[in-house]
Amino acid sequence: MRDQDRPGRVFDWLDAAHEDRARAGLVRELRPRPPDGGLLDLAGNDYLALGRHPEVTAAAADAARRWGAGAGASRLVTGTTELHVELERELAAFCGFEAALVLSSGYAANLAVLTSLAGRGTHVVSDAGNHASLIDGCRLSRADVTVVPHADTAAFRAALDGRAGRALAVTDAVFSVDGNAAPLAGLAAVCRERGAALVADDAHGLGVLGPGGRGTVAAAGLAGAPDVVATVTLSKALGSQGGAVLGPARVIRHLVNTARTVIFDTGLAPAAAGAALAALRVLRREPGRPAAVRAAALGIHRRLAGLGATAPDAAVVSVPAPSPDAAVRWAADCRAAGVAVGCFRPPSVPDGVARLRLTARADLTADLLDRAAAVVLAAAPDGPAGVEPG
Repeated sequence: MRDQDRPGRVFDWLDAAHEDRARAGLVRELRPRPPDGGLLDLAGNDYLALGRHPEVTAAAADAARRWGAGAGASRLVTGTTELHVELERELAAFCGFEAALVLSSGYAANLAVLTSLAGRGTHVVSDAGNHASLIDGCRLSRADVTVVPHADTAAFRAALDGRAGRALAVTDAVFSVDGNAAPLAGLAAVCRERGAALVADDAHGLGVLGPGGRGTVAAAGLAGAPDVVATVTLSKALGSQGGAVLGPARVIRHLVNTARTVIFDTGLAPAAAGAALAALRVLRREPGRPAAVRAAALGIHRRLAGLGATAPDAAVVSVPAPSPDAAVRWAADCRAAGVAVGCFRPPSVPDGVARLRLTARADLTADLLDRAAAVVLAAAPDGPAGVEPG
């Protein structure tokens, strides 16, 4: 090969990697959607149907006009507005924690907690079903990490036995793939027996579980505990964008001084902070919304139980597919029939089982649930298995 041809060949390996993914049915594509959605959405995470609530969108617009389109810098420079502080104060009070810290995403929040509270010499025990952001946080922490079987309290206890020094137990509060809740009360008891802290990612629990939607940690009676830290996202039940860490004030103080995703990342855009604050206030005023989400999730499960759908603890229902290719075709057929559903395939699923992932919203009526179920059943790879919607 001539030297002048080499620059154009340095990324040839990407083509081979793409072909490998295509053969395995694992190619992913970005699909732009129109402003009005155009589909019955059972794929997104707007659990409380607040993303287009007029109070929420008006608050986003007002914040952008007042504070500008972006935060302008990191939180420690000029990226902290009075709006950010107000959101942190109200979020901490609502969820029952001493303090809160808002970041640009839930992903950034998990990285902040794990890289700041763990490190060399720390022992971290992580659930095998944890979200990628927790997994990446564990890796970046440089701690001694033990991965234990999914939702297995005894495995956490065994992994923490005989360990000296700092220790953290890390888990999703509600797991994003199958929608099952972690045994938080049992995990907290194990942590206290072994002198470890508990870190719970409550991205899928806030707004759905707990008293008035205060989350899975609150439902377990652990909100405000001195040895518990929770992370949440503002992009699911609150219909906005961003993430937050909730915990003791001294934990938040430590993150402000040490977390790289706080120190070096631009602060959350004011529009997102304003929208999240407005959504939180709607939730506080309308505490029946979380129950409506859970009822819709149970309705999805009841209609699709014949396909092996998981029983939901929160808003997520998953339906196994026979293969990644079958899952892709199934989701595409549903989309063509007017219903958007999630399609999860390896490596996004820790158990290696491809599946459809359906998410409930507070505004899903019985008629909409019937329509969605009829589409999913009709498009199922092996047919509807004799299950009738309703």
